[in-house]
Amino acid sequence: MSRSGKDPVRRVRKARGRSESSRRWLERQLNDPWVKQAKQEGYRSRAAYKLKQIDEKANLLRGAKRVVDLGVAPGSWAQLVREVAPKAAIVGIDLLETEPIEGVTLLQMDFMDDAAPDALIDALGGPPDLVLSDMAANTTGHKTTDQLRTAGLVETAAHFAIENLEDGGTFVAKVFAGGTDQDLLAVLKRHFKSVKHAKPEASRKGSPEWYVVAKGFKGRD
Repeated sequence: MSRSGKDPVRRVRKARGRSESSRRWLERQLNDPWVKQAKQEGYRSRAAYKLKQIDEKANLLRGAKRVVDLGVAPGSWAQLVREVAPKAAIVGIDLLETEPIEGVTLLQMDFMDDAAPDALIDALGGPPDLVLSDMAANTTGHKTTDQLRTAGLVETAAHFAIENLEDGGTFVAKVFAGGTDQDLLAVLKRHFKSVKHAKPEASRKGSPEWYVVAKGFKGRD
């Protein structure tokens, strides 16, 4: 620790075979206080604190009975749900393999697969009262393309929530840029009593990510 009482900034040198973007990512990880805290507290990633901070304001997790976690890998959101709502049934889905989490059912499949919604509900054993989505499309480096691809995931997640949530349920999803697409926002406002945006402190400075929090599902048309 430095004389100022703060940890010194750790620099990552250039190395053969390591791209500049990879070097910057690694340096950011090494100096991120949320990454350090996640390791200390046993969470699989810093993303746990994003959900924790959203929950502190919106009171989403305590009392949840059946929870779907879309884009579950590496599992920090499911870990937090399990911690706060230990009696809840929790099902997570991701194209990537996720290390087992006690009390959580994990499906390794593409959420965009037509079979995914039924598989999730079957595994859950009933309609969810909370649908969480931290999904984001793999980046291409082209800002508009990346935003459109992620918007498509958010739209599909919202459709799943509207088709399956029980009355009074909640939907939370990662969005980018200025927030939720206006057409999707209108759909959410039609189906939920409250729709707000949240920017957790744990989101990296300068990150375009926000979260839409839709509470009080009013039912299907």
